Amino acid sequence: MPPTRPNPDPRHRDPSAAGPSTTPSDDAVDLPRIERAVREILLAVGEDPDREGLLKTPNRVARAYAELMAGLREDPRRHLKTVFTERYDEVVLLRDIEFHSLCEHHLLPFTGRAHVAYLPDGKVVGLSKLARLVEGFARRPQVQERLTTQVADALVEELSPAGAACVIEATHTCMTMRGAKKHGSTMVTSALRGVFKDNASSRAEILSLMHAKGGSL
Repeated sequence: MPPTRPNPDPRHRDPSAAGPSTTPSDDAVDLPRIERAVREILLAVGEDPDREGLLKTPNRVARAYAELMAGLREDPRRHLKTVFTERYDEVVLLRDIEFHSLCEHHLLPFTGRAHVAYLPDGKVVGLSKLARLVEGFARRPQVQERLTTQVADALVEELSPAGAACVIEATHTCMTMRGAKKHGSTMVTSALRGVFKDNASSRAEILSLMHAKGGSL
């Protein structure tokens, strides 16, 4: 009989996976393990983790990471499960959805705004659900390109719209406070689906609406 393979640790799964998470609930995050790791980092850079100002730092960092990566413990697409049947065939757009995420390469923050739109084909959702969708995918180790496509693809998979679009602009501290140190730079990514990708006039319309306010994305 071949040896039984141990079940893989769910915490080591691909963090980009969009499906239902098998990671423990928020209360079950291994805070002591994070605390030990933070203490080791402080020692490695030459600090004294036992001095007054740093005594509680490992615990603070552990709780902060649990909050910043809370999206790993949910399937953001669940926010699109409650839909309403409406005969509305014009663009639905929610602009300027503020978000905060962590660059998975350096675990440093990147923050910005997302603009999310879809062209309904019989099904609509509450606007707050679009904001929660962005939040769910942002609260995990991420790259902006993946975040953009995950939002657009979730709209297509759950709402079956005629078109879907997501445009994100963000500032990455991994580039502004270290490395190239290019302050004031903004990264813009887009994901267009359906008619917004295939039809030139529809694409121009949605991008114009997203650019409309004050001429700035």
